[in-house]
Amino acid sequence: MDSVQTQNEHRAGFVNIIGNPNVGKSTLMNALVGEKLSIVTAKAQTTRHRIRGIVNGENYQIVYSDTPGILKPNYRLQENMMDFVDTAIGDADIILYVTDVVEKADKNAEYIDKLQKVDCPVILVINKIDVSDQSKVVELMGWWQEKLPSSMIIPVSAKEKFNIESVLNAVVSKLPVSPAWFDKDAFTDKNLRFFASEIIREKILENYSQEIPYSCEVAIEAFKEEEERYEISAVIYVMRNSQKGIIIGKGGLALKKTSTAARLEMEDFFQKKVFLSIFVKVDEGWRESRRELRKFGYEE
Repeated sequence: MDSVQTQNEHRAGFVNIIGNPNVGKSTLMNALVGEKLSIVTAKAQTTRHRIRGIVNGENYQIVYSDTPGILKPNYRLQENMMDFVDTAIGDADIILYVTDVVEKADKNAEYIDKLQKVDCPVILVINKIDVSDQSKVVELMGWWQEKLPSSMIIPVSAKEKFNIESVLNAVVSKLPVSPAWFDKDAFTDKNLRFFASEIIREKILENYSQEIPYSCEVAIEAFKEEEERYEISAVIYVMRNSQKGIIIGKGGLALKKTSTAARLEMEDFFQKKVFLSIFVKVDEGWRESRRELRKFGYEE
């Protein structure tokens, strides 16, 4: 990616990725950054936090920000998630609005209206073109060009990493002249504790169905780096005793499966051995409690 040609002056900026659930925002950011920073699953509301991934070139620094999928909030946690989205629209140097060939184009139309009024450049990415045909993609590009006439429209397949270079080139061309915002060897603003909790939450999303993943939150109680390994203690919070039983499973087998999958992924991500202990606790009101949401990083 360093092969992108830019002018001699250094360029840097915040490129915020927004869009509806399940359009592939996290897959796109991971492809652009070249690291797995955001959870990617088939379930909606996978991304809860605002996660930054940093791409450095000789003459540029791109600070990508993945955000939760746009939704109409039903409880305080979701309200906080939408606050992340609204903040991302307000503080962006460039907005990457991600749609796809599957969703109804005018879903959550109020956010399209917001994009029509922003001062910063908008790059509209039509994802999942690998599951469509050229005529449908051309039709969608025309529809979006009418809605957002000043935007640049780029069809991609984030999953297949098709046309990702075009997105990178477009972003670099629109970056403001600026010194780097982060150290040039940084690739995210999140710490290892955050990624440990996200990896566990990803395995919950993969291994449990129905309301279970949306009733869970993960807290890292201890994160200790030894010479040979990381020692990590985590707590999965659920809202009801019945959910605790489902998470643990008969004879503890379900929790053991989740813990093993999380440990292996952590070892791959951290490039170091991991000793992982996971406990399950009931916290009935965590999704509505300001104090609890602050503890989990959703409120200032």
